Amino acid sequence: MRLSEFQYAVEQEFGAYGAVLVRDLVLSALGGRTAEQAIAAGVPPRDVWLALCAAEDVPVSRRHGAGLPKPRN
Repeated sequence: MRLSEFQYAVEQEFGAYGAVLVRDLVLSALGGRTAEQAIAAGVPPRDVWLALCAAEDVPVSRRHGAGLPKPRN
């Protein structure tokens, strides 16, 4: 997962609230860092996405494949 895909997935899953989560929610799975801090420290965006999903109880069915835009018809 690229950073742009992470950002898209956060926007699609959490809407405007996503920016607040990424900036302010401290995640124990990321060593007590926020998603923003973890990414800045070099944690892969995919790992950050999965930790954020786990903390926010996002169903597993919506965690995988997130961040990829829907194919054009």
